[in-house]
Amino acid sequence: MLSSSVAGPFWGPVDWLHIYIAGTAFLVCGFVALIIILSSQKRKIDYNSGVFTYLKFIYATFLKPHERHGNGQQDALESFYKTQAGVYDATRKRLLCGREDMLGLAAAQLKHKVERKELKSGKAIWVDIGGGTGYNIEAMSAFLPVQEFFSHVYLVDFSPSLCEVARQRFERLGWKNVRVICQDARTFRLPDDDKIDPGSRSSTGADLATMSYSLSMIPVQSIVDVSSRNYTGGAFNRHVNWLGRVFWRAWFDVDRVSLEAARRDYLEYRFGTVISASERNYLLGGIPYYIFVGCQKDSTTYSGREAIEKLNASFTESPYLAPANHRKEMETAVENSTQEIRSKAYETAVINLSSNLPLPSSFYQNHHHRIFYDDLLPKHTQFGNEYIYAFNWEDPRVDHRLLDIKRDDVILAITSAGDNILDYLQKSPRRVHAVDLNPNQNHLLELKVASFMALGHRDMWKIFGEGKHSDFRNLLISRLSPHLSSQAFQYWLEHSHVFTSSSGKGLYETGGSRHAIKMVRYLFKVFGLQGQVQQLCEAQTLAEQRKIWPRIRSVLLSKPLHWAVVGTEWFAWKAAGVPRNQRNMIVDDFFKRNGLNRDMKQAKDVSGQSIWEYVVDTLDPLIQETLISNDNYFYFLCLQGQFSRRCHPAYLSPKAHVKLSSPGAFDGLRIHTDEINEVIKRITPRSLTIAVVMDSMDWFDPEGSEAAIQAQKLNHALKMGGRILLRSASIDPWYIRHFEQNGFSARRVGARFPGTCIDRVNMYASTWICTKTQEHERPTPSRAMSALSLDNSTPRNSVEHLEI
Repeated sequence: MLSSSVAGPFWGPVDWLHIYIAGTAFLVCGFVALIIILSSQKRKIDYNSGVFTYLKFIYATFLKPHERHGNGQQDALESFYKTQAGVYDATRKRLLCGREDMLGLAAAQLKHKVERKELKSGKAIWVDIGGGTGYNIEAMSAFLPVQEFFSHVYLVDFSPSLCEVARQRFERLGWKNVRVICQDARTFRLPDDDKIDPGSRSSTGADLATMSYSLSMIPVQSIVDVSSRNYTGGAFNRHVNWLGRVFWRAWFDVDRVSLEAARRDYLEYRFGTVISASERNYLLGGIPYYIFVGCQKDSTTYSGREAIEKLNASFTESPYLAPANHRKEMETAVENSTQEIRSKAYETAVINLSSNLPLPSSFYQNHHHRIFYDDLLPKHTQFGNEYIYAFNWEDPRVDHRLLDIKRDDVILAITSAGDNILDYLQKSPRRVHAVDLNPNQNHLLELKVASFMALGHRDMWKIFGEGKHSDFRNLLISRLSPHLSSQAFQYWLEHSHVFTSSSGKGLYETGGSRHAIKMVRYLFKVFGLQGQVQQLCEAQTLAEQRKIWPRIRSVLLSKPLHWAVVGTEWFAWKAAGVPRNQRNMIVDDFFKRNGLNRDMKQAKDVSGQSIWEYVVDTLDPLIQETLISNDNYFYFLCLQGQFSRRCHPAYLSPKAHVKLSSPGAFDGLRIHTDEINEVIKRITPRSLTIAVVMDSMDWFDPEGSEAAIQAQKLNHALKMGGRILLRSASIDPWYIRHFEQNGFSARRVGARFPGTCIDRVNMYASTWICTKTQEHERPTPSRAMSALSLDNSTPRNSVEHLEI
């Protein structure tokens, strides 16, 4: 047997057991003394604050056994909540994320309806289902004046303990328009007694119904669960991996909280999606949660179907004729459906209506700029969650000079970062179709459009002039959200750090092209050129600018750098956004210009030399001809990471803000997430007057048929005399012949030869205008979609708040 002992100068050997007993006795005496001291104090101990808050939470959640003598759901709720009712709010503030965001989104929608006079009854009615302690209702006061905005607020909860806390809350606040009702939400109906002013009642009942963690707490889903649904408002961030799904379901099942996805599925089936977002609470291990804002999907009136027809007409540039006898007109439409042009949005809407499903979320938005697309298609997911360009690389000043946009013009243009789309809209054309296959580029345009609608010039400048805004997330929820599609809102909610992060340059250090910009800034730092760069951006004359340039040029245009980095295919695509086919056009021009043997094309040194010369021909002339500090905002942004008050795109000027923030400024905008050809073939023939395709045709394979097909489709879509504006990295693009073979007269209106500058970007070797001079024979239209016609057998479901 082993024993331990200690020895001291005056004490004999003492067993460790005696020390344990003495220590325990000391602790007990100290605890008793503490109780006596506390009990002698006049101030009463608050067991619902401080450390007791978390002790109660831990006990009630993880240790306290559920009482089994109760009967039904109410007793089960009381068993769980009674012990912790007094500390519920304090412990859930960090645990249950998203409640304030939900309230902010709901409040923003209500404010928008008030502005549009859709809440005609004056004050609104709000039902908070599973409202518990009333936290949501008090928290709403940060977004809306609850007492003034709502005529009646009903808190419905099945837990007597939580309801009692709520009653005490509203007595303290003195809010007389809030009623706490302890009742099963399934049996609740709006009261219809003398206490409710009939004049304040909405014709459809409550104006707002909220459920915060009461319908289904945290449904955990895989992307497979929603892959075939087009009405969920986007699948962004919904996927939870297998391990996460198993873990969280098992964890919350201990407290009788089911995380099965069926209830969210039913919510999205029963209502039309206005805004949807899936988030994670990373403070507590990445707990998934979601926010859903919806509206009624059903209606017994014809207005919803009529609205869909109107939207289809605006998407396709078809005329809309309001029928005097809609039944007869619908029968005629069925017979003629094979000749009609239908948008993808219309076809999807018809399928959903015939299946009693909600329409795609784009139909429930407050604005109909963004046209429905399937965000799970590989052609869209290939871009991940990143746009390539955070700003445009085409000079709109030249576009205006060449195109002379008028009010009756119908324009189709590539979105890119949306800067030039906003430039065209300042001329008030009848319609602008913005097209981009990358949905994230369209998310960026949507954000800019929403900012004009909801924000003043000061906030607009911070977000897009400086590229940073510390309060962006709050603005997104409380002011921008009513003007965004669900997909765009999800994207910017997830990427709000772009504008709020204290590190980096903000918006203009994002996107695929950021790699080239960041590399250039890094080189300037390494070689000690930051002072010269600042001087270049402050130079007030061309002479001063030309004097500063040689020192910077010696680094930026050094041949070793371009041979090792810039001349590589990785840099061309990943950093500069130049695809292989476009790069090959640059190399081909180099061989033609220097009379080299084409068999040498694949040599790395020759290829790198061609790219180096292309960059030299881009930068040297613009330094000689354009003043960066005051007029060339493209390169000013690259060097400084933000625009200045003197040097910025036209859409950021106060004058443009007045124009584009006025009512109806964006009524003619349609944003398509698709290929150009897919959009063109669904536009009424001879309805476009202008098409701006940028350098997109440089991306085509010279051995393929895409260029010829696009030239043919553009011929069908353009009016006689309609024009195509395009730019190319080649001085003589190979695909121009396809336009000439398909009814166009092609004219080169800008040529960048060595030493010349054709615009403020000077990045393209040539600019072309192709004018339609004759009709190209149109192929027989497909009859494949005839079964999708909207006929009298289709259920009369419609959109509640859809207006044109």
